[in-house]
Amino acid sequence: MTPGDHPTFRVAACDLNGRMRGKRVPGSYAAKLNAGAVRMPASVINLDIFGADIEDSPLVFASGDADGMLRPTERGWVTLPWLRTDPVLVPMAMHNEDGSPYDGDPRHALAAVLSRYEARGWRVMAATELEFTLVDDSGNTLCPVRDPVSGRPLIGAEITSISQLDAFDPFLSELYAGCETMGIPAQAATSESGIGQFEITLTHQDAMRAADDTWLFKRLIRRVARNHGFAATFMAKPFTEDAGNGLHIHFSVLDDAGRNIFDNGGPEGTELLHHAIAGCVAAMKESTLIFAPHANSYARMVPGAHAPTGSCWAYENRTAAIRVPGGAPAARRIEHRTAGGDTNPYLITAAVLGAALAGIEDGITPPAPITGNAYDLDLQQVSNSWEDALSLFLEGPMIKRIFPALLIENMGYTKRQEMRLMAERPAEEHWTVYLETV
Repeated sequence: MTPGDHPTFRVAACDLNGRMRGKRVPGSYAAKLNAGAVRMPASVINLDIFGADIEDSPLVFASGDADGMLRPTERGWVTLPWLRTDPVLVPMAMHNEDGSPYDGDPRHALAAVLSRYEARGWRVMAATELEFTLVDDSGNTLCPVRDPVSGRPLIGAEITSISQLDAFDPFLSELYAGCETMGIPAQAATSESGIGQFEITLTHQDAMRAADDTWLFKRLIRRVARNHGFAATFMAKPFTEDAGNGLHIHFSVLDDAGRNIFDNGGPEGTELLHHAIAGCVAAMKESTLIFAPHANSYARMVPGAHAPTGSCWAYENRTAAIRVPGGAPAARRIEHRTAGGDTNPYLITAAVLGAALAGIEDGITPPAPITGNAYDLDLQQVSNSWEDALSLFLEGPMIKRIFPALLIENMGYTKRQEMRLMAERPAEEHWTVYLETV
């Protein structure tokens, strides 16, 4: 069945915080989606984390809150397995009245970066590793999830535990079935170092498809968790003394003959690999707001807490922010490990790939790869302040090469409002805002 075969279906675009914004429309709309039948104010792409308008944004009252047009993305419609009736979603992107891409849309920002690779005859392949934590949010305080077998709250880490995977088998089995339904290529699931924390890897594929699938996958994980009586959160730091959640991106680049431009037949990789690494290292500090977009993010962004915060790279070293994994030279790739699980998949992918391309364009050389524990080294750190991260993002020269001016401006409006609103709330209550919104 197609969207038009249903009485109604859903359409949604991605806002700056990674949340779905859209409508439920009649099945008759399916035939006219490409013509811009669904319209929404462009301002909805930069609502705050609460879902409210930005008070001082010129997109709202100063411009009359003008409409943009939603048009389907090439990802195509998907079935939403957690819904019983009319379970169809058509992913959309925002466009201007003349049909051109709306520069404030995060998916368009990634598309613009990828088009610069395509102009060189290159295709970017990417994969994501998503960490999330299962929690009990039934009370006034966020608590560790209960073991489905014993009924008791989990009490500690179960790194790579098969018993932990078995205990949560009904949840994980429904999750994999949902991925099959939605066409999301889920790979290995691992029990991680946090209490009730898991990691699931998506396969290496076209970079835009990887970002699309990551966006959809986060939604699927949250909804399946609710089916099993607990919540799933991508908060960067659900529990202060526990491991945080990250979102790691792996990427390689193929030329027009399908060859990996990072592969020189040996473990060290090509000069292009080193230029790309240099760009990623150079852009790290001013990209902090993308890696850590929320108040809670900064509880994770501290040295020594399994969140690489120093601007460095290494071969086969998970303490480094930029890691070159081992393995066959034909699979030579970069892993960017700094971002939290609470980031927007389109923005983080654009930031990482844009930084790598800037390094290639400028032909810059990275510092020497580190050895040993990166947390013991004197390295330039990402920002440890939300406010400072925003200032760096708004003024950063690398950021201005990666993102459109309108998106940068809109992010400023959004984050300034969120900073004010979150400052009015006790820190111990921040989880009630972020639990399932990030």
